[in-house]
Amino acid sequence: MDTGTPVTGGFGTLLHRLRTEAGLSQEELAHAAGVSVRALSYMERGHSRGPQRRTVQALAAALGLDEASARELEHTASLGRPRRARTMEAPPTPGAPAAGAHTGAHTGAPDLLPRAPRGFHGRAAELDALTRATTAGEAPVCLVVGPAGVGKTALVLHWAHHDRAAFPDGRLYADLRGFGDTGEPALMEVLREFLVALGVPHGRIPESANGAAALFRSLAADRRLLVVLDNARDSEQVRPLLPGGRGCVTVVTSRHRLPGLIVTDTARPVAVDVLGPEDGTMLLAGVLGRERVRAEPVAARRLAELCGGLPLALRVAAARLAQRPGWSLDAMAAELSDETRRLSLLDVEDTGVRAALRVTLQQLPPHVSRQFAHLGRHPGTQVDRYAAAALADTDPAAAEASLERLAVAHLVTETASGRWTMHDLVRLYARSLDVGPEPLKRVLDHYIATGLAAVAAAEPGNEGCFPLPADHLPPVAVREFGDRSAAVAWYAAERDDLTLAVAAAHTAGLHGRTWRIVLTLWPLIVWRVRDGWVPLLETALEAARADADQHGESRVLNVLGWVLIEEGRVEEALTHLGAASALASRAGDTVAEANALIVLAMAQAAHGGLDEAAQGCERAVGLARRAGDRTIERLALQHLARHRADAGNWRRALDTATEALAFDDRPGTADVPRILLLMVRGESLLGLGNEAEGIAQLDLAAREAESSGYEDGAVRALEVLMKVSADAGLRARYDAAVARLTTRT
Repeated sequence: MDTGTPVTGGFGTLLHRLRTEAGLSQEELAHAAGVSVRALSYMERGHSRGPQRRTVQALAAALGLDEASARELEHTASLGRPRRARTMEAPPTPGAPAAGAHTGAHTGAPDLLPRAPRGFHGRAAELDALTRATTAGEAPVCLVVGPAGVGKTALVLHWAHHDRAAFPDGRLYADLRGFGDTGEPALMEVLREFLVALGVPHGRIPESANGAAALFRSLAADRRLLVVLDNARDSEQVRPLLPGGRGCVTVVTSRHRLPGLIVTDTARPVAVDVLGPEDGTMLLAGVLGRERVRAEPVAARRLAELCGGLPLALRVAAARLAQRPGWSLDAMAAELSDETRRLSLLDVEDTGVRAALRVTLQQLPPHVSRQFAHLGRHPGTQVDRYAAAALADTDPAAAEASLERLAVAHLVTETASGRWTMHDLVRLYARSLDVGPEPLKRVLDHYIATGLAAVAAAEPGNEGCFPLPADHLPPVAVREFGDRSAAVAWYAAERDDLTLAVAAAHTAGLHGRTWRIVLTLWPLIVWRVRDGWVPLLETALEAARADADQHGESRVLNVLGWVLIEEGRVEEALTHLGAASALASRAGDTVAEANALIVLAMAQAAHGGLDEAAQGCERAVGLARRAGDRTIERLALQHLARHRADAGNWRRALDTATEALAFDDRPGTADVPRILLLMVRGESLLGLGNEAEGIAQLDLAAREAESSGYEDGAVRALEVLMKVSADAGLRARYDAAVARLTTRT
């Protein structure tokens, strides 16, 4: 453990005394002076006896020294700096330390680092993480990983130049070109450059790579070197270049995660992600000037967003703007808003997003690259292994293996267990790859098949929504749902992507798939009826009519009419539901006609026609019995009970609800019709004066709604309960249900 105890005499002793007199800890002085704690510790212990003048000046300023004390500190430091030899010295022999190996940070120490990046901004958290990773233990190896163009090299070079004093024996750098078009350097080429920098004459460098690596490790054994290995392809490329010294620090950058290096060399990963909007805007300002960015703050932020926070993309955009000083940031943002042109605008000569992604992809096996290209045809933003398998026409296990490989290469990101997404620019690049129209059809049919499986699990016993399209492309495997909760979880996770899939199908003119995907959502529509479903259902209606499928049109009209009723748009609902009933009757579809009559009755009841509504439901009961469909019969009885309760016919409502509840042959399960029937029973019992039993039935309805995720039903049941029960906990349950209902899952 570093105690910070100085050696006797010299710069280190003076620095330690001045710091102690100032009442500063090493950490406080290091932070104030802009040096690392590690470097400051080396100085105080005499390992760095003659730091550079600017480092000494920064320390003097941080210590608050007067002019005389600052001169004394600088003079003492200068005594520790080496003097250039007046005569030519004999070159060191292999295996011997180079001259001046322990003389501190001086001009004789090798320095192969490229210049520090210009316009660097932000990354405070990553810089701190890099410092922590490179000061943990002996001979630390830090692995800086992130996607192409995210600024890994810039981060490391900025850090290395800022922390120069920590490496008094030199800084070595090699671009391993693991993701370049020019080919990787030979191992011997890199080792030869390192050995020459460390003072080994060309004639004394071993001929074999193993021998050269051994000599490199030997020379590094007693030194404090920084070794930067940039753009590494894999762990195997890195291992022969790791120095042997316990005081050496190695920083590796890669687009891959290199788990092998973590296992064998305890490499500590530092992840580098895209920049946030503020840092992205500041990067633009660093290239274009603050005045130009301040003049258009909204456009600058929009540019940062369109570049996805990717530093490479931001620098290319800034370079284009710098070449055209009269061009506004708003104009550039308008051009980048066109997705068909965005990637081409973010390329300059041989540098840009597409070039970086192309090289990354070339490093992957063909089947993984194929999976990546097919991901570009996904209409949404997230995929699971089933959707990925459907896109590439493979099985889920193979798709998942490819997704994991793409994640290692930072081409996809796992946002949750089993769910992956792409950066916006990566997605645009994937979409630019030609894989034909079939992947879109396959993934749409995957959603249809999975949606039908979810309906069966969420509402078991219900009639299938529709027959499959004639040209249906069945997926290799369909997700299985063990129970209602699993189906609900899938709906919640996939809702946004299912909506995007509908839009993609509609745009592609795949009308039969458009309305079918919407209809698979009906359990979710029932559970969250006030969630703004009308536009989606209107798209489905347009598609069903374009598909000339009267069965589909009738079903969509039915659901649309019901949602419109719930939104209070009863007149519109009556028009749609009348059309649905007529379509079903003409087609001789008894079940569809019964369904339409049930929903039409809801609209009639909302219009005040409770008797008319009850008559419609009685007709629906008869049609369902004629068709032998007990599910629709139960549904018709449920609505009939509701209309009778609303009319104050408590006894008939109670009898009808009890009759419908007797259909429930799945004890211990809860579905929407059962919950609504329990509510009718509870209200009817209250109406008949049986308050205790009525409250018990309503509480049961509320609890089953809460446990099954039917928030709308929970709110309705709790509303009635609060009017008749003194239970103080009802208000909290009601507020919680309302909060869940109004917050999108």
